[in-house]
Amino acid sequence: MRSERIEAHLRSAGFHDARTSADYFRQLPDSADIWMRAAQTSADPDLVALQLVRLHEADPNALRHVLDHGAVRHLAAVMGASRPLGDFIVAHSDAIDAVWVEARDARQVILDALASATATADDLRRAYRNVLISIAATDLTDSDPVGHLPEVAARLTDAADAALEGALLLARRQIDPDHTVKFAIIAMGKTGARELNYISDVDVMYVVGVQEGQSERSVIEIATRLAAMTAQACSGAGSEPPLWAVDATLRPEGRDGALVRTVESYVAYYQSWAHTWEFQALLKARPVAGDRQVGQDFIDAITPFVWSAADREGFVDNARTLRQRAEALVPAADSDRELKLGAGGLRDVEFTIQLLQLVHGRTDESIRIADTVGAIRALSDGGYVARTDARDLTHCYCFLRTVEHRAQLARMRRTHMIPSSGHELRRIARAMGPELMSAENLIDTVDDVRERVRKLHDDMFYRPIIAATARLAPDEAALDLEAAKARLAALGYLDPAGALGHIKALTHGTSRRATIQRHLLPVFMTWLGHGADPDLGLLNFRTLSERIGDSHWYLSLLRDSGLAASRLCELLPSSRWVASALAELPEAVQWLDGDEQLKARDRQRLINEVDALISRHSDTEQAMWRVQAVRVREVTRAALGDVLAHVAPVRTAIADASDVALHGALTIATRQWSSEHADAQPPRLAFVAMGSYGGRESSLMSDADIIAVHEGDAGAAVDITMRVKKLLSSVHEGSGLSVDMDLRPEGKSGPVSRTVSSYEEYYQRWGSVWERQALLRARPAAGDGELLADFFAAIDPIRYDQSPSDADIQQIRLLKARMERERLPRGIEPTRHVKLGVGGMSDVEWVVQLMQMRHVHSCEELRTTSTQRALAVLRHSNLISGEDADDLDRAWSLARRIRTGNVLATGRTSGVKIDVLARSGAKLASLAHLLGYGAGGYHALEEDWLRAARRSRDVMERLFWSDSR
Repeated sequence: MRSERIEAHLRSAGFHDARTSADYFRQLPDSADIWMRAAQTSADPDLVALQLVRLHEADPNALRHVLDHGAVRHLAAVMGASRPLGDFIVAHSDAIDAVWVEARDARQVILDALASATATADDLRRAYRNVLISIAATDLTDSDPVGHLPEVAARLTDAADAALEGALLLARRQIDPDHTVKFAIIAMGKTGARELNYISDVDVMYVVGVQEGQSERSVIEIATRLAAMTAQACSGAGSEPPLWAVDATLRPEGRDGALVRTVESYVAYYQSWAHTWEFQALLKARPVAGDRQVGQDFIDAITPFVWSAADREGFVDNARTLRQRAEALVPAADSDRELKLGAGGLRDVEFTIQLLQLVHGRTDESIRIADTVGAIRALSDGGYVARTDARDLTHCYCFLRTVEHRAQLARMRRTHMIPSSGHELRRIARAMGPELMSAENLIDTVDDVRERVRKLHDDMFYRPIIAATARLAPDEAALDLEAAKARLAALGYLDPAGALGHIKALTHGTSRRATIQRHLLPVFMTWLGHGADPDLGLLNFRTLSERIGDSHWYLSLLRDSGLAASRLCELLPSSRWVASALAELPEAVQWLDGDEQLKARDRQRLINEVDALISRHSDTEQAMWRVQAVRVREVTRAALGDVLAHVAPVRTAIADASDVALHGALTIATRQWSSEHADAQPPRLAFVAMGSYGGRESSLMSDADIIAVHEGDAGAAVDITMRVKKLLSSVHEGSGLSVDMDLRPEGKSGPVSRTVSSYEEYYQRWGSVWERQALLRARPAAGDGELLADFFAAIDPIRYDQSPSDADIQQIRLLKARMERERLPRGIEPTRHVKLGVGGMSDVEWVVQLMQMRHVHSCEELRTTSTQRALAVLRHSNLISGEDADDLDRAWSLARRIRTGNVLATGRTSGVKIDVLARSGAKLASLAHLLGYGAGGYHALEEDWLRAARRSRDVMERLFWSDSR
């Protein structure tokens, strides 16, 4: 092959300096093409070419030896990824066998190298590097290096363990050849977890046992010398470069503390002075060298400290602060390149997993695993982490660790940074495998992985249930059923035996569902106990879980969400209505995971949704079922928001949902009528909202007051209107919308629907003053837009352009007085009936509507159907005082909240008691809790209502009954 063609081929194969590399290959004795092909698959082909020439010059037989063993690719992979390891092979050509001989037993390799009594630290270091080359050769030629990262890390740890044991052997030969001192080395950090990097500080602690008859001081002195000389053999000066730093700063008191301690000394420290992070560090402690019994005695002694760390006050908050502080130490300029401490880096994974372990491991020994990947697997198996999250987190962690390994191999230096040099990035990318190969691909993939890690970290690390679990005593967190009954009573459950029965049913068996519920219930018992009726809450949770517990999302959401679990525990003991709604619409639980899904949906967007549903379903019943499902969904959304926000006076979303249902029913009824009357044109038809519905003040128990207006065939209009009423009431049993048309002219005796001109004539000639008053609340609800515009053009002059006469006002007062006498239910105290009683909703609305009738002709802003809006206009127009407006608004708002609260608390949507402020302590307490008064707040609620009603009635007496205009 001509030189130009060789160089062109090398450039296309990834060589940077093709001419120089081609020259190097020409210097090889034979099989240059084989070496060329091997080099081009390596991390740095140019470096491989150089190192091969150097190796050939150092040992002319070396390359033939490699060829004979079929290890060409392995040697090229090591030389291309790591200049120091390549240099080591060049300097010690006998190490070349390590390229293809897997050193599975690192301990034996190193101890064999130290078998001679004259062996030195240099022999130890050479043997260790032989093992390192073997590991690297396997790792760098693996088709799935990310998948096998845990195995590589374990082998690297085994090599470090063996090096420490070998170093201690050398130290003993000089200091304590008779083994008089029982001395052990405890690995910490990554070494202890068997997840070491290619080059890391090896974190250790030293422990010594004092035997009978020995002087503790003398033993510690000898052990301290052993520790120092062991570290010196690994990291001190010598002909061979150091292996890595042996770091003992995790010991008690750090650098200021004693290098070696007895087990008893460690225990005394951890009992009295240790910081929480020191217990977290002990999670990974493992004996690695020296006296095995002393090492095990140490582990046995410190293990209780590890698994009691979460019992400490503020443990979770401290752990979170520690993580944030570590991240803050990363310079802004380095944050994108920091693999370990930066956002989405390795520490995010490790801190997350360790926090979960320390909190839940107090009561579950199956998750007491030192290595990160193994711990993730155990947490997933135990139901603490979703399987998909565990798989994703494991892959991301192993990927970042593999990138870290490749970055360290290049110069065999301890680093957690992605290099900024394009050449070095390219080398790492190529060392990762053929999927990346370029610096750009590497950076993009790392960024994507870190983004996924950060999201998983945020989702898991900041779960409220972690902190809540940590606040429980271990026996509480373990859900000991014998102790649970007493705890339930202490939390306020009135029927602890019944509650315990629910808990047993929820946690029975070995299914993943039962497992996760065992983790959740210790905290849920407490959270439900904060509600108005803990027994009801637990029953509702059981009912909901039995309904949807096997769905793929439900329990994972409650375990993993930052909001959903606590919100559900707020809803279930407070509202029978919500519990029933969630049982019918379980997917609504997912809305609790944030605020966005609890916001009311745009009315036009809902109409578009309903139109699309109707178009896809030709069957009338199926189409209407889906229309009502939209209404039920939106009413449920409003109710959830109400309970979580302590009940708003008005939620326009309910009226909007009724508008949408009315629109859908009219569309379906018209389509059905047209299919039955193929030769006839359907009439133009529209509905006008009246009453509280017209004011967009509908509540969970409101009917939809409407009147119908048409243009065309009156009989057809009546037929379609009656179909609409039937459709709205017959689908979704118990959740249908009751349509009331009694506010139409002549009431039940009048026509079901009229034309615009008929309405205009009626109101002008025969309409009573109360009918004109009712028109103040009229607004478009559904149907033909032009027809509605014509209707309001006709009635606006009737309701807005004339002030009521004295006779009109007298009639209004007489009607109000009659309603107070006749409509208030017998046996109900007027002061406690929040709708029709003294100072209640009716009082306020009659005052506001009379003021509107008096002033709307001169104040256009009073053309509103909303009670609160009209009150605001009256205030700002100085038609009533600010104090009077506040008194009326306060009473009206609280009355509406009490009515809605009664429905939410009891689940009833009809009956006299909905409008009554209960006297019963339990019922009143439940309502008070729902309205945000807190435990024991029912007296305050009662006092607030009686005061507000009294002041509202005072205003009503002055403004409604007074002759002053």
